[in-house]
Amino acid sequence: MRVGVNPVVTRDGRQEFEQVALVHMDNLFHMALRLCRNRADAEDLVEETYLRAFRRFDQFTPGSNSRAWLFTILHNTFVNWMKRKWRQVLEPEEAKFDRLGGEPSEVMATIANPEEEYFKRLVDADLVRALEQLPVRFREVVLLADFEQCSYKEIAQICRVPLGTVMSRLFRGRQILRKALERQLHRPDGIDRGAQLF
Repeated sequence: MRVGVNPVVTRDGRQEFEQVALVHMDNLFHMALRLCRNRADAEDLVEETYLRAFRRFDQFTPGSNSRAWLFTILHNTFVNWMKRKWRQVLEPEEAKFDRLGGEPSEVMATIANPEEEYFKRLVDADLVRALEQLPVRFREVVLLADFEQCSYKEIAQICRVPLGTVMSRLFRGRQILRKALERQLHRPDGIDRGAQLF
């Protein structure tokens, strides 16, 4: 992935950006893949995130949490991307609701492709299916807390929500996830899959 050259950033600035930001590329890509559920979209999201980060690198405070800063940019880029995608899906009458502040969290459809199989091999397929069922606002908080080990404070900064909202979404997201896993573990085919996960 190539990041375009910002004429304002000096050669030393480019080197600093590489040292500070590019080390988190794998984490950002995995988060983007979990959010988008499509490799091509995830790659585009990460590329746009790094482009925005590079353009705004002069606003980054040296020594501060670069991972949280990048996840914040990724979050904002994803939200904008979802809004654009949502507007394309909505009927004209429903678009009025969008302008009033509706949430696009349930709009994205899962698009299966071979690249996703890599992720599904890393994490049990049942957990992946359960995560995919979570509305985006819950999924993002669960992923940041349980997969990326971000603190509540970092998640609040990334998602631009109060700390209480983070805790509430995390509690509710884990609750939904637990119920989805229980349904998958005790399928009507009579096979108890609990031993396979735990």
